[in-house]
Amino acid sequence: MSSTESLRHVGVNLRSSLFSDVDLSQSTFNDVNLSGASFEKVALSEVKISNANLSNLSIDDAKLSGAAFENVDLSGVKISNANLSNLSIDDANLAGMSIDGVLVTDLFHAYRLQKGG
Repeated sequence: MSSTESLRHVGVNLRSSLFSDVDLSQSTFNDVNLSGASFEKVALSEVKISNANLSNLSIDDAKLSGAAFENVDLSGVKISNANLSNLSIDDANLAGMSIDGVLVTDLFHAYRLQKGG
């Protein structure tokens, strides 16, 4: 995996971009369009993403530990084979988002049922 210094992307259109075999740890993405983009074999540990369109993003074989997503559109996002430890997601559209093929909305529903509410 190629290593990069942490990057700061502000107000850019990265729609349908492919990120493969790269270390983007500790990078910042603010007010960006990453819709339809693909992250394959990518380190995104401690990444900060805010005010972003991530709809239909694909993430496969990635490290997202400690990452923070805030005010993002995650609709249709597909995540597979990823380390999600300590991932934080706040104020997000999760419609159609799946993790390892399971809809996130179904996961929340099952969690609420288990908790009795």
